[in-house]
Amino acid sequence: MAQQHHALSSQESYNPNHLLDILLGKMQLKNDAALSRMLEVAPPVISKIRHHRLPVGASLLIRMHEVTGMSIRDLRDLMGDRRTKYRLSDAQGRPKPEEKAAQAAAAAAQQQPQPQGQGAQTNEASNKTSGNYAH
Repeated sequence: MAQQHHALSSQESYNPNHLLDILLGKMQLKNDAALSRMLEVAPPVISKIRHHRLPVGASLLIRMHEVTGMSIRDLRDLMGDRRTKYRLSDAQGRPKPEEKAAQAAAAAAQQQPQPQGQGAQTNEASNKTSGNYAH
């Protein structure tokens, strides 16, 4: 089975073991199992981080901050993460194609004019059946 490394592990200075060892000492814990209990993560998570198979994720970093009171910047420095910017994918935050199509259809439906007489009756009927009590 080929060992998988995450992108951050390619940084020469990246060493999550140093961070984990500092946390063990700061919290006066005996081993990684005690650390996993303190951080409220499963023990294999700590093992995978130690063996560079899993990066220290944002949620775990925040949990370390909450438990120790250390700043996020200090925690990142301890593990050798010297990045100053985080690059997000262009796709993040964009609506999915099917959501775009649904939004376009809804916008088109709102822009179509309704006949005067029928529109008022339809809205009145839908207000009564939809449970909208504002009159």
